[in-house]
Amino acid sequence: MESVNKTAERGALRLTKHDQNVIKYYLPKNEVVADIADFFSVFSDATRVKILSSLCITEMCVTDLCVMLGEKQSTVSHQLAFLRSLRLVKTRRAGKIIHYSLASPYVMKVLDLGTRFLGF
Repeated sequence: MESVNKTAERGALRLTKHDQNVIKYYLPKNEVVADIADFFSVFSDATRVKILSSLCITEMCVTDLCVMLGEKQSTVSHQLAFLRSLRLVKTRRAGKIIHYSLASPYVMKVLDLGTRFLGF
């Protein structure tokens, strides 16, 4: 127990009071951290990443996405509903067909940064 306390004390002594205050000021609030974690969890599902990657190129309907991704309509529709609930994709109706597209160019930037980070 004593070594843990000494380590904690040494760790606390490395940061100045100014550094501690700066970190506390810039550290996001818990609600924001939770929203950020939710946002990045979107990219933990391969189907969602493929859908978003496809929508980076052009808007598409569910049928086109199913054909391009080789996925069932129910799977694609479920993932699109999820992406829509997080405001990552938007819709445009043309008669009976609903076209999906990215809601923000930042989604494309996140995908681009991820592939660059991984070296692709």
